[in-house]
Amino acid sequence: MQPSRVSLALISILGLSVTGAHAAEVESTATENQENIYEVLQIIGSKEDARQLAGSSAVIDNEQLTIEANTDINQLLKTVPGVYIREEDGQGLRPNIGIRAAAGGRSSKVTLMEDGVMIAPAPYIDPAAYYFPEAYRMHTIEVLKGAPLLRYGPQTTGGVINMITTPIPLENSGKIVAKMGEFNTQDIHAYYGGRSGDFGFLIDTVQRSSAGFKDIDRSSRDAGFDIEDYLLKFSWTGERQSLLAKVQYSEQVSNETYAGLTDADFAENPNRRYGLSEIDQMTNQHNGYSLTYTLDVTDNSRLSAIAYRNEYKRDWFKTSTNSFINAANAGDAEAQAILDGTMDAQDLRYTHGNRAYESYGVELNMTTMLANHTLNVGVRDHNDTLDRYQPIEVYDQINGSLVFDSVIAPTGGDNRLEGGDARTFWINDAWQASADLLVNLALRYENVETFREQFSVPDRSVPGSYRSNTTKEWLPGVSFTYDLDDAWQVLAGVHRGFSPIGGGASETDEPETSTNYEAGVRYTNGWFVEALAFRSDFNNQAEVCSLASPCSNGATSGTYVTGEAVVQGLEFQLGHELRAGEFNLPVHFNYTFSDAEISVDNPITGVAKGDRLADIPEHTMSMRLGLEHDSGWNNYVVAKYMDETCVRVGCNQNESPFSYTESVFVVDLISRYPLSQQATVFLKVDNLFDQQRIVSRTPHGARPNKPQTVSVGLEYSF
Repeated sequence: MQPSRVSLALISILGLSVTGAHAAEVESTATENQENIYEVLQIIGSKEDARQLAGSSAVIDNEQLTIEANTDINQLLKTVPGVYIREEDGQGLRPNIGIRAAAGGRSSKVTLMEDGVMIAPAPYIDPAAYYFPEAYRMHTIEVLKGAPLLRYGPQTTGGVINMITTPIPLENSGKIVAKMGEFNTQDIHAYYGGRSGDFGFLIDTVQRSSAGFKDIDRSSRDAGFDIEDYLLKFSWTGERQSLLAKVQYSEQVSNETYAGLTDADFAENPNRRYGLSEIDQMTNQHNGYSLTYTLDVTDNSRLSAIAYRNEYKRDWFKTSTNSFINAANAGDAEAQAILDGTMDAQDLRYTHGNRAYESYGVELNMTTMLANHTLNVGVRDHNDTLDRYQPIEVYDQINGSLVFDSVIAPTGGDNRLEGGDARTFWINDAWQASADLLVNLALRYENVETFREQFSVPDRSVPGSYRSNTTKEWLPGVSFTYDLDDAWQVLAGVHRGFSPIGGGASETDEPETSTNYEAGVRYTNGWFVEALAFRSDFNNQAEVCSLASPCSNGATSGTYVTGEAVVQGLEFQLGHELRAGEFNLPVHFNYTFSDAEISVDNPITGVAKGDRLADIPEHTMSMRLGLEHDSGWNNYVVAKYMDETCVRVGCNQNESPFSYTESVFVVDLISRYPLSQQATVFLKVDNLFDQQRIVSRTPHGARPNKPQTVSVGLEYSF
């Protein structure tokens, strides 16, 4: 790596490339910045940058997003090594994403960002991602692992996912992508923007609707959704400074449920839904605001300041069928009859999962180049609040229909306030020690104060029970790359991992911490090959418990600390483009092996050495193949495999089939044909061979991936 690449860090967008891992910024980004386009908040850059960082990473670039026309973030991230997906609804509405040692329950153990700003509803006190940005409106998706992720947080064990929205165009222009498919599915992404002098703007929207692929017993109601998403950007650029304002609003109504199926019913029809779940529905609304200011203090220093606020409220009205499904799986005929609607049942409880979140903060960051060092120093003050008020409606099932009975006002765990204040500091040094050796030193400090007040009366007229927690953690890390020659590079790193303990923690509770290692080699010479080994040693591995993702001990709130554990494995990726006459054949292959086990007996929780951890598959794989013709008629195949996973810790010690999900192999086909320079039509077949498996057993029973789905679309630029 040449020293000249380090200097590019000084013109990285908004100065957010903060370690030596980020020193190699894309040439195109540098050119745009020289034109005073200070907008897109990247943490990596391009695919080429990802292949030079002193930490493993990946970029799903705009080309891949355009080709696959995917609305499901799960399917996109399955093409990234080291990423684990536990599907839930088959449509990607509420993803469960894990990275390496960070298991995937509600994506609560990874740091989620949009344009460099944390996007989970409450990243510190309740990071479960019941809100997730629309993948269909993203321009690029970045995944950062290893020691460089210490710049970002608060989750620093597994990885960071940064989703980059549509940038303001250089010239007045726009684009519409419209797709229609089976199950009455309609997806539209449209934007228009441009610049006039020092000012720029962008108007961006996504409109999606579907009837869903499941059929509800004895009901005319569909199992689909309606989504509206709007994004506005306004920018101003001066000689040495810039300002960017961003406003986002979205709302969703989805007839989704926590109810899965018994294994016997799944085998007969995986796309069935029990009539008990007929009235289940999620409604939510998200508002996001950010204001970013940058100032080139000197030719070698840049200051950036970001103020942000996210507001999210939702009500997931749903029933729990877990006890009936478990009993029916065990052979209880009455439980099965209640699920089938042939037996009456009383006191069926439907909870309003009614919660309101606010997260807001201010971040300051200074990037300075001194000799062979690129220093990055920053601070962030962040606040989370959560108001949970969840009344319960009681119904009876009579002759297969639901009949309203009464309302139970919320108390206890259904009626509580939570809050948190986090102050964070970081310093990173990218030191170009020689022409071939790049060393990255990182130090992060987290000071987190949380509280929970839980009320015993619905109107909160009596002070509730109170608990609080204070956590202070220093998180060091170091990584390096060394160029053996023009083609071969070695890299390695070690860093301390941290996961906040959440708003329900008491003063004696301790956060999850780990020591994380990675080492490997890269080859870049026409072919790109990368092989990495990783290992995470946990002092106190913990699961985050929720109704959507119960812990291994059955808890649906708080955390379940299993103790010392080790997650280790291998990641391999290969990329190449072959040329044959009029054809271009791009090939990309990824494979991940993971071994995740308890490493020491824990007599308190009852887990034992050798127990497999939950939600981490042993084998995952993806392959993307293209057949591109000079005429522009291009065809692609995307194949994805994920091994079976444990539903709870120690499933390898349990012969029950209900302790595992099933392995699944899915192939997607895409064909694109240009009608003109502005217009392209495309055909997509998701799950070409219609392979449906039990990809999840939480929440509440066996759940399938999406069946074969055919769609057609038009992409038009103007």
